[in-house]
Amino acid sequence: MKTARLAEGIDTTCPVLLLGGEENSLEIVRHFSRLGITVRVAGAPGCWALESRDCAEALRIPPGVATHDYWKTLLLSGGPTRFDGHIICAMDDDAISFVIAHEPALRARFRLERFDGGLRAAMLDKRRTLELAADIGVPAPQFWPIETIEDVQALRGQLTFPVMVKPVHSHLFVRAFGRKLFIIERDFDDLIAKARRALERGLAISVVEMIPGPDSLLSSYYTYIDARGTPLFHYTKRIVRRYPTNSGGAVYHVTEWLPETAEIGLRYLRGIGWRGLANIEFKRDTRDGKLKVIEVNARYTAAHRLLVRSGAPVDLVAYCDLTDQPAPVFTGYRQDMRLWMPVRDFRAFLELRRQCKLSLRGWLASLPWRSTISPMLSLRDPMPSVEHLRFSLVANWRRLRARVR
Repeated sequence: MKTARLAEGIDTTCPVLLLGGEENSLEIVRHFSRLGITVRVAGAPGCWALESRDCAEALRIPPGVATHDYWKTLLLSGGPTRFDGHIICAMDDDAISFVIAHEPALRARFRLERFDGGLRAAMLDKRRTLELAADIGVPAPQFWPIETIEDVQALRGQLTFPVMVKPVHSHLFVRAFGRKLFIIERDFDDLIAKARRALERGLAISVVEMIPGPDSLLSSYYTYIDARGTPLFHYTKRIVRRYPTNSGGAVYHVTEWLPETAEIGLRYLRGIGWRGLANIEFKRDTRDGKLKVIEVNARYTAAHRLLVRSGAPVDLVAYCDLTDQPAPVFTGYRQDMRLWMPVRDFRAFLELRRQCKLSLRGWLASLPWRSTISPMLSLRDPMPSVEHLRFSLVANWRRLRARVR
């Protein structure tokens, strides 16, 4: 397929400030640097773009300082700052919640991404995402809102296991438990216990049915819808494996044009009146053959490097739209390109083998021996990977010490 064709003479003088993020921020810093766009980054430890040689300025959030407090002081305290006029990009859910909370004040001084505040907040709300799917007739998993432990107890005898205790706001759940959700395989009492843990932390949750089948049934659609309601590109990919399986982040992605995923994804986004960048994830339900909405990300995702390197400069499309310039003409992208995290994929294999779902031979046969990239590794810009390794070793050492104690 043809890749994007860059518009002639793009004006790259408007600087960008990224708030938070991980692999997605790193790729934008690298990509925009090659184009001559100045990118600054304000983030906490784990924001790998802070370590990149291509980052024009690394604004590190000190230990013990809340992200929202730091960003508010940086951007909204007092008079004009040297960041006035920057494009502000929220690169993770925490940053999105900050931008939504301070949208009027931020819009007065900066160029914000294209979005409707109410809809962007709805996409942070995993329950509301599924409610909107039902409103516009797009298939979604069954779910049951939970406000009290009595709401869970009322479901006894009504559920088909496995199910999930899924947070309304994923980033708050991850902060509390170090994971995105709880999976309950078959024990209703375990469901009550897990729901109680979340409610005691003050977290809003739902019980959501699990779509059966492997993670390879997952696919996603990306687009950017301008002010007139025109989608400026269409991009799909699929997932081979995640870790932990059925709940963690993807460790093996493949670019593939999937017309059904694109059609249903665009139907959902148009149905809710979406504007700006979006990624919508589906899983095919083998019981009825339908693609069902899992979640919507109103931001760049961890697989952003795969999009850019496969010939889809979606970040530049957004930049041009926000600076009133013609966007790159997006006509296609490279197929069968892989983004692979070998260590985490090996852990996924071990987990699947314990479940008798994947043999060593099957795993080896599935490995991406060609057209493969890493989400971070770069010989030209090695420090983000070095810092990621150091960060991982420290985290693993702390977990080991906690177990020994």
